[in-house]
Amino acid sequence: MVLMPKESAKLVAGLAKDVFVEREGVKRLASTILDGLKTRKIRTGNYSQIKFHPKRDDPRAADWIFVLDTLNFSFWTETGAKKWRVDGETGYFAFCAAVKRAIDEGKPMWDPKYYSRLTRQDVESIFRGDDDETGIPLVKDRIKNLHEAGKVLLDKYQGTFAGCIRSCDGSAEKLLKLIVDEFESYRDEADYEGHRISIYKRAQILIGDIWACFEGRGLGEFRDIDSIAMFADYRIPQVLVHFGAMRYSDSLTSKLESDVPLKQGDNEEVEIRACSIEAVEQVCDEVRRLIVADPKLDLNPTTDVNAIVIDHFLWDYRREYAQELERIPFHKTRTVYY
Repeated sequence: MVLMPKESAKLVAGLAKDVFVEREGVKRLASTILDGLKTRKIRTGNYSQIKFHPKRDDPRAADWIFVLDTLNFSFWTETGAKKWRVDGETGYFAFCAAVKRAIDEGKPMWDPKYYSRLTRQDVESIFRGDDDETGIPLVKDRIKNLHEAGKVLLDKYQGTFAGCIRSCDGSAEKLLKLIVDEFESYRDEADYEGHRISIYKRAQILIGDIWACFEGRGLGEFRDIDSIAMFADYRIPQVLVHFGAMRYSDSLTSKLESDVPLKQGDNEEVEIRACSIEAVEQVCDEVRRLIVADPKLDLNPTTDVNAIVIDHFLWDYRREYAQELERIPFHKTRTVYY
């Protein structure tokens, strides 16, 4: 039996030897997030403000987002290597810019009939960098993901991810299970101390992106959106460590500072990701407690804050304070899962 992400996180955090969730840091981060909610800097509508994301009134939005998250992994640059850039952007935004550029050039990137037949040459052209020298990592895996995902949608869901969403009757948890059951590339699992655990970063961010893009309405209406945990990657742990909500052992810190890559599924890698989830769960609980404790606040603890909203804040914070956060090493794991 595979434990779901929140259960996995709690179990790993309780057994972890190299990563620790710190209560004082959790409170500090919760206070910062509450301030952001008060000023409306943190809000659910921020997803569509990003120029490379689809708008909720775009009929292609659900399928566009599905393609983005099917390929949403491993954008970090090897130490000393040249960064991959598209339209001057790096990382995830370079990737989104490349997909949008392809659509603007007339390529139906949202259509599984198109992307299930893409060749290596096609994919390298779609994700060409500004300098024609650097390209997107793991090209072969991206082609495999597209072919697999496209075939499933064409064979079972009338060629649209919207069919998957509708079949789950407004349940985020049901959709999460469908995604990881149907699409192998989303099956982000590992063995930890005799337990089969899951992180499901891309499957959860796919649901979170649908929810955020549609602002909780229509295809994005999920009655149990709280079942979704944060999206455990390699960047957000930097912010959690910065706020003191998470702490690494001396040996793990030394390993990260030495630029030693971690293998996907190794205990240290699992602990970083699982404890990130648990830290955000504790932050979410603390923010909600602060809201309830102050009846003067014009905030709803059940609708204004959840793990998705907090994740978006942490990711944006990392970009905004990128230079300052570079002093905190991030773990490097070359994988299709994040």
